[in-house]
Amino acid sequence: MTEDILTERRGRVLWITFNRPQARNAMKLAMYERLAELCGEINADDELRAVVLTGAGDKAFVAGTDISEFDVFKEPADALGYEHKMGGVIETLEAVRIPLVAAIRGACTGGGMSIATACDLRIATPSSRFGFPVARTLGNCLSIANYARLLDIVGPTAVKEMVYLAKLIDAHQAHALRYLNEVVPNEDGLLARAAEIAETIAGNAPLTIRATKEAIRRITNGGRTADDRDLILSCYMSSDFREGMKAFFEKRPANWTGR
Repeated sequence: MTEDILTERRGRVLWITFNRPQARNAMKLAMYERLAELCGEINADDELRAVVLTGAGDKAFVAGTDISEFDVFKEPADALGYEHKMGGVIETLEAVRIPLVAAIRGACTGGGMSIATACDLRIATPSSRFGFPVARTLGNCLSIANYARLLDIVGPTAVKEMVYLAKLIDAHQAHALRYLNEVVPNEDGLLARAAEIAETIAGNAPLTIRATKEAIRRITNGGRTADDRDLILSCYMSSDFREGMKAFFEKRPANWTGR
C-alpha cells in the first residue's frame, strides 16, 4: 500500500510529501494525525535545520480535506470535534521549532491553505491557486484560529473577498498580497528552488533562526511585550555565539552547531 505521506531526509533538511495525487492530495484524517506525529519527530531531532512540505504530482499541494471524511457528521460534537482536532494539528505544525518551507504547485485550498499558512515561507509555481471556496462547496467555515493566521498575513479585506466570493487567487495575486515569498518562473524549478532555500537556512545560525521564529510566534500571540529573556540568553550564552565572533575576526565562515 502506498503511503499517503512520504518523508525523505536530505542531510539537515526533511522533505514531507503529501502523496494522494489521484485525489489532488486531499487529506484523510489519518494524514493529519501523521503530520502531527512528524512534528514531534522533527522537534526531537537536533540535527534537522529545515523542513520542506510539498504535494505529489502537478495538480495540487493539498486540495483540502477529503470530503468523504464528513459523511459521518450528524451531531454538533462531530463538527466541533473535527475543528478542534484540525486546529490542534495546524497549531502543532506552526509551533515546529525549525523553519517550514511550503513548495506549492496547483491547488492549495481549504485545509491545504491552512497547512501552507502555518509554514514560515511559501513559494509557488505560476499554476498555483489559493483559497477557501467553502461558500460554494460545502457551506462550512474556518475556525477562528485559521481565520486569524490568514488575517495576520493578508488582512481582513482579502480574507473577506476570498471567502465571500469563494474566490481562488492565482500565484501572482498571492505574492502581491505577501502571502507568497516567491513565485518561481516555471513548474520545473519549484523543488530545486525549495531545496536552495532550505539549504540556505540549514547553513545559517540555527539558534538565531529558532529564537526569531519563537519571538515572532510570541509577538503574534501575546504582543510586543512578550518575555524574551530566554531567547536572548539562548543565543548570547551559546557556543555558537562565541564561534560566530571568532569566525568574524578570523574572516572565515562560522561552524554552527546549534549549541
